[in-house]
Amino acid sequence: MRITSKGQVTIPQDMRLRLGLLPHTEVEFEVVGNAVKIRRPSGKPGRGRALVERLRGTAKPGMTTDEIMALTRGE
Repeated sequence: MRITSKGQVTIPQDMRLRLGLLPHTEVEFEVVGNAVKIRRPSGKPGRGRALVERLRGTAKPGMTTDEIMALTRGE
């Protein structure tokens, strides 16, 4: 694996799938001796959790399923 001129590397697909690293997943790097460790930021909710928290309390009683689905899609 090589580092590009822009300082980028590709994380192998099997590792991304195993660790659930989807496009737009936030990661952070840590230098450990002569190695670099990549991980999800600690203390920050994942995308799914952040979406649920953002939508919590936005649906009102009496809303139709279509109205609630539109909220989840950001429409």
